[in-house]
Amino acid sequence: MGGGSNRIDSSPYNPDLESAFSVSEPLEIHSVSLPETKKTLSALKQGLGEFFFPDDPFHQFKNQPFFRKLVIGLQFLFPIFQWMSDYNLKLLKSDIVSGLTIASLAIPQGISYAKLANLPPIIGLYSNFVPPLIYGVLGSSRDLAVGPVSIASLVMGTMLKEEVSPTKEPTIYLQLAFTATFFAGVFQASLGFLRLGFIVDFLSKPTLIGFMGGSAIIVSLQQLKGLLGISHFTNQMGFIPVMLSVFKNREEGLRRPKLFWVSAAAPLTSVILSTVIVFSFKAQNQGINTIGQLQKGVNPPSYNMLVFQGPNLVLAIKTGVISGILSLTEGIAVGRTFASIKSYKIDGNKEMMAIGIMNMTGSCASCYVTTGSFSRSAVNYNAGSQTAVSNIIMALVVLITMLFLMPLFYYTPNVILSVIIITAVISLVDYGALIHLWKVDKLDFAACLCAFFGVIFISVQMGLTIAVGISIFKILIHVTRPNIVIMGNVPGTRNYRNLGQYKNAIRVPSFIVLGIESPVYFANSMYLQERILRWIREEEERATKMNESKITCIVLDISAVTAVDTSGIDALVELKRTLTKRSLQLVLANPLASVAEKLHISEAWQKVGSESIYMSIGEAISGVSCTFKGQQSQP
Repeated sequence: MGGGSNRIDSSPYNPDLESAFSVSEPLEIHSVSLPETKKTLSALKQGLGEFFFPDDPFHQFKNQPFFRKLVIGLQFLFPIFQWMSDYNLKLLKSDIVSGLTIASLAIPQGISYAKLANLPPIIGLYSNFVPPLIYGVLGSSRDLAVGPVSIASLVMGTMLKEEVSPTKEPTIYLQLAFTATFFAGVFQASLGFLRLGFIVDFLSKPTLIGFMGGSAIIVSLQQLKGLLGISHFTNQMGFIPVMLSVFKNREEGLRRPKLFWVSAAAPLTSVILSTVIVFSFKAQNQGINTIGQLQKGVNPPSYNMLVFQGPNLVLAIKTGVISGILSLTEGIAVGRTFASIKSYKIDGNKEMMAIGIMNMTGSCASCYVTTGSFSRSAVNYNAGSQTAVSNIIMALVVLITMLFLMPLFYYTPNVILSVIIITAVISLVDYGALIHLWKVDKLDFAACLCAFFGVIFISVQMGLTIAVGISIFKILIHVTRPNIVIMGNVPGTRNYRNLGQYKNAIRVPSFIVLGIESPVYFANSMYLQERILRWIREEEERATKMNESKITCIVLDISAVTAVDTSGIDALVELKRTLTKRSLQLVLANPLASVAEKLHISEAWQKVGSESIYMSIGEAISGVSCTFKGQQSQP
């Protein structure tokens, strides 16, 4: 259709309609133009480009000489080359302070989180050495401090422990932990390489808040074993089994530790003080369990411990994928948070590749799943970090610790590790976010609670399954049950708005104006058809009751319909046919280019009638009114 226009006066065929318009200027009726037809290959190329490369990462290579392209390519693959040329002594000073600060937190947390994953404490230190070095070269965040995190440690420890005992089969358990870490890295790097990071978004923020809060409660309860000195403790992760175990063995726990009053003022200070106290008073002879001997030296290779066959391979893959999703979600979220605070951008796909390669490499160097830690990143930010060099400084401090300071941890009590874990994870219970969800969206609040109680009363895996299931269910609700609103004219304007939102908007006599606020797909086409017919029935009953003009035309505002498929097109044609049989006219207003193109290609344009497709609601009402007036004036 062309883009011409015809000017008509505002002369509605119904007298009552004239009073509904306070704008008396003549209105031009414009034909809806169709977009330029594209070849299939060109359209497919553009669609794939928009899907995989919405940020057009290759634009910086355009019109550049070969050497410059090579430099840009190195900077693109290794962000360290991008900022290292401007690095100076002042930045190094800030990064050294930040690196030393986060190392003081990372060392005790690494040992504690390894315990949480049912791994030897030394594995936690190993995981704070190699991965930060890899991220320092590949990572694009200036503030992200990487290492083991509580949620991934909890999930890995729980899932592996259900089928393999870390005490009875420690070698097999360690092999599975390294193998799961390798698959977590492969999964994460693949998402980044294929630019499929949107998969992580299936864990919505409300369900993630519930899952992390429930996990924090479970983690804290599990530390009662170390805090109370209970040796016979349940292996189950549920709230009820843990509490039953505590009450059943409470006498055993209360008589064991003599230095229960030892607490943590800060992780490293707690470790130092508690170690000195245990050593000075020989508290290990009073029932206080200590870490014991830790192996000195750098990470030994573990690539020979990766298993890619056997009965436990599925368990390793499943554990790796789930812990990989959770760690990736936390790492990306933390990186984006601090990037927004400092007003710089990070490339989510490059971050996924960096974290993935970091875990793949770590699995071959006696490390388990690592990612960006919120607590360490917050400390890193507050300490004044400027670049990823702070991670490298932290790794060097950990290296010095592993080479020379390992004997000092012999007398470190396990109780202090439990305190550190509880202190770290209890912040995951976000009460403020829960209250905010209740105020803003009751469905998000319900989803958060379902994930929370699923973790506490069933299991961590089931809680995660519930979280993902609820997220997908929310998507299905929005897709299959889209919103349809009835609209009216805002007095003094030619604008039409939702009557529920604009109380001063008025219905147009003889017309029903409905707005569809979603794409029209096979999943919602039948619902939309039935809901529109219901709107018509209700409005006809209301008009009869209020003694108003009979409904003669339905205007569908499809400006918010961003896409339509063949089922949606068929539904519109069927709706047109149904309304015609009832002597009702259906017109469409303001179709987007992609929708207009599909209507035209499918010949629905002709079936609906090009004269029934308008550029705006106001033009649709004026055009239909003029047509009816012309029909009534004929003898």
